[in-house]
Amino acid sequence: MMTALAAAKAYAATQNTAPITPPSAGAGGLDFGSMVKSAMNDVMHNTKAAESQITAQVQGKGELIDVVTAISAAEASLETVMAVRDQVINAYQEIMRMPI
Repeated sequence: MMTALAAAKAYAATQNTAPITPPSAGAGGLDFGSMVKSAMNDVMHNTKAAESQITAQVQGKGELIDVVTAISAAEASLETVMAVRDQVINAYQEIMRMPI
């Protein structure tokens, strides 16, 4: 089970990473790695937008509806990435169960 402290440490660890570059479409289109990088970039962008809206609200310069909308967008993108992660893990486990 994820605790608040573990979540805070994970979040802090992501703040010191280099920004993820958006994928470039080649002749074959996007590969899976580029798609994952793009999704993570979206999550980080939405999270930072939510943080800036929260900061503006605390300073009295923002509207509450903007904060709620930004948090909802960040939550939706994070849930999407987590769903993809779960499906990738399930696919890996199925492959590992296959007889050789």
